Amino acid sequence: MIYADIIVDISHEKLDRSFQYLVPEELEGEIRIGMVAAIPFGNGNCERKGYVIGLSEKPKISPDKMKSLLRLVSSEETTETRLVSLAAWMSERYGATMAQSLKTVIPLREKVRAKEKRLLYLNIDKKKAEELAEALESGRCKARARVIRALLENEVLDYTQACAELKITAAVLKPLIAQGAVRIEQDEIYRMSVNGDNIPREQRSLLTPVQQNALEQIQKEWEKPVPRPVVLHGVTGSGKTQVYMKLIEQVIAEGRQVIMLIPEIALTYQTVRRFYGWFGDKVSVLNSRLSQGERYDQFKRARRGEIQIMVGPRSALFTPFSRLGLIIIDEEHEQTYKSESSPRYHARETAVQRAFMEGAKVVLGSATPSLEAYTKTVSGEFALVEMNARFGDRPLPHVSVVDLREELKAGNRSILSRALKEAIEERLKAGEQAMLFLNRRGYAGFVSCRSCGQVLKCPHCDVALSEHNNGKMICHYCGYQQPKAEICPSCGSPYIGGFKAGTQQIEQVLSKKFPKARILRMDYDTTRAKGSYEEILASFAAHEADILIGTQMIVKGHDFPEVTLVGAVAADLSLNMADYRCGERTFQLLTQAVGRSGRGRKPGEAFIQTYHPEHYSIQAAADQDYQRFYQEEMSYRMLLDYPPAAHMLSILASGQDEELLEKGMEFLRKFVERISPGDSLHIIGPAWAAVGKVNDVYRKVLYMKHTEENILMNIKNKIQKYIEINSGFRKLYIMFDYQ
Repeated sequence: MIYADIIVDISHEKLDRSFQYLVPEELEGEIRIGMVAAIPFGNGNCERKGYVIGLSEKPKISPDKMKSLLRLVSSEETTETRLVSLAAWMSERYGATMAQSLKTVIPLREKVRAKEKRLLYLNIDKKKAEELAEALESGRCKARARVIRALLENEVLDYTQACAELKITAAVLKPLIAQGAVRIEQDEIYRMSVNGDNIPREQRSLLTPVQQNALEQIQKEWEKPVPRPVVLHGVTGSGKTQVYMKLIEQVIAEGRQVIMLIPEIALTYQTVRRFYGWFGDKVSVLNSRLSQGERYDQFKRARRGEIQIMVGPRSALFTPFSRLGLIIIDEEHEQTYKSESSPRYHARETAVQRAFMEGAKVVLGSATPSLEAYTKTVSGEFALVEMNARFGDRPLPHVSVVDLREELKAGNRSILSRALKEAIEERLKAGEQAMLFLNRRGYAGFVSCRSCGQVLKCPHCDVALSEHNNGKMICHYCGYQQPKAEICPSCGSPYIGGFKAGTQQIEQVLSKKFPKARILRMDYDTTRAKGSYEEILASFAAHEADILIGTQMIVKGHDFPEVTLVGAVAADLSLNMADYRCGERTFQLLTQAVGRSGRGRKPGEAFIQTYHPEHYSIQAAADQDYQRFYQEEMSYRMLLDYPPAAHMLSILASGQDEELLEKGMEFLRKFVERISPGDSLHIIGPAWAAVGKVNDVYRKVLYMKHTEENILMNIKNKIQKYIEINSGFRKLYIMFDYQ
């Protein structure tokens, strides 16, 4: 006998569990995980539909008390069934509930109405229409006559537009419809996420020898019986996008579809313009700024096979394509590909799994590959293809590392070093563009007392308040705000103020130093409105500004040929994060940043301002030397057993009761110690999370490290069962994070 685990309704958390049903003998050979089945549900045995999420030969309850499923709604494998199977894998891999995984993979069917357009049609031949128009005109029915005359000129009219232009109402049309002269039809129209009217078609240029060689290496890998995921490692400006285009062209010619993942909404503007310019309306886009209606329509178009390419961030990975042939992850190293909510999946791992399930291929592109992806190329699990020269053999920018300690000794207390100021002045005189970036937002990083060192924090979160120009101090986690402090609440000192290293501060300094310069600022505060990314980037691309200031979003993947200067104003900020990846993040950020310079015909220059000029990540970024960085960083990871040298499992718990949270996490540590396999498992914590409290909710984390992945997975499964049977954990929210 076979028993099926079926989840009934993913829209209700209370039904976040499966129910077991007996599989009739005649269906045993057909049923598969992911299929939709009709089942009797509840006391009244109402017929409901549910997803098959597991099959077993062992019953959870006595078979005499078990109901049989009624039938399979479809015995064929569909796009939806494959996505359900992917959700089951995510649930197991990342320790999430099946309902959480299904909600991630299959968007809930929101109550979104299809957008419809009403059209007026002439329903009789032209001769009869002429006679009718004359009769109406002689009978003084001029409004109806205008309708017939208009339809004689155009056999179909937009209903709304016709009513306005012809000055008619529904009452005027009613008799014409009744006698069969005119008919009204509803036509569904899509809420389009891309306006392609103003996007010129791109001329398809020939590939350079470096690009052609990379393309042929990938195609050779694809010819293997089981092709591996490919890491395309190309220096900034090497032209990886043109290689993507050729690969996509090949896949579409084979009648298959493509998902193109990008890490930032800010990258959507240039990426979509290039893709739309090449492939036209075969392309659609998803991002978080779309309305529910726009998202609904794009998924519908994908499901119907009306588009072949979906461009978007992490969530676009679950586009319901039925003939998926290729998944490309551009800038695969970006941390935005990791989900912060349960399931805490990584798009790279999940893309590889979806591709495996659907017989698709995967390409991971980056100038600074993640250590996880590059290590898999070293082991041979992934294939490596390299592009070591810029497009057109253009030189990499000349990079200068500025020691800010020396600037202070020379009496320069400005945010900008003397060398960077001079370079900006030269670019302005030459009519060239510059980009300055800072990994901060707002007017100030934090507000502190110069006398006692007290930092003003949010009363609801364990984070510092940021000072803004409007005289308020704001928490960027929960939104709490209060008036700017005039005296220190701890010691009463009047010497209190913000650590002014925000994008607004840089903008003010530049405006005073270069009053004639046209300056744009791009950060969280200036990009809240829909379309703001496109507006700022289009303005800068059109050379309507000389200097673009911004946070990390301005230095990832953008291509501005007139930019010949990039300044990293405070390179150390990412070095001081409480994260074992801080060296890697700094190297990636700085390498990507300096790579924005000199992408056109003019040579580029970059300045990295830092208090740690000797740090290996900064030195390697200045030299654009990935191999040097990889070897040094991996030596530290191996020494401390951090991924990818080892595997790590985190348990993140949160709750409003601090005492209960601490007690629960201590119980979990003791349980792990009891079931752990000897001394080879390293347990760290429980400790407070990087931000220990958000909106009056406390947060703690427990880490486990081991060289064997299956051992951590086994521990995770046992912890899940332990939590399930202990009622004390019900007031805590617990997530698992596998790295």
